[in-house]
Amino acid sequence: MIVDVVAGLLGGVLLLRFWMQAIRVRPPSSVAQFTFQLSDWLVRPLRRIVPGMGGYDWASLIGAFLMVILATSVLFLIGATPELVLLAALHRFLEWILFGFMALLIIEAVFSWVNPHAPLAPFVRALNEPLLNPIRKVVPLVGNLDLSLLVALILLQICQILLGMLFGG
Repeated sequence: MIVDVVAGLLGGVLLLRFWMQAIRVRPPSSVAQFTFQLSDWLVRPLRRIVPGMGGYDWASLIGAFLMVILATSVLFLIGATPELVLLAALHRFLEWILFGFMALLIIEAVFSWVNPHAPLAPFVRALNEPLLNPIRKVVPLVGNLDLSLLVALILLQICQILLGMLFGG
């Protein structure tokens, strides 16, 4: 359980680091300091092996996948084959990505209700823009109410259900 929690936290930070770099969002200094201090020990050595290409920080993404493999490797203890462990790790990795997007959307919704001018609100909004902009083009405002967040959450839940069906869960 402790390995799972630590791997989940580090994996989430590594996925956040990848996403911030992929969409070119500059984090507030407190978030940047937290993210980089928590993940540099893994990302820097991985960059020697896997340099960034195409404008993406592949070392962060691979580091997150390594964390999920670590968390899933407990299956080895019950006699699972390496193929099964890798398949379970891939499933879990995709779940982490979906849960991360859902968490960002929920955080944005809370900011909009509680304090839309909070210091982290623009940062979270910028992280969600690539998900919400395509939806906003299809779903119009309803009485000055933006339903794109709700639609995005529903779509992510559908993806989660499909992922479970695909991996037999």
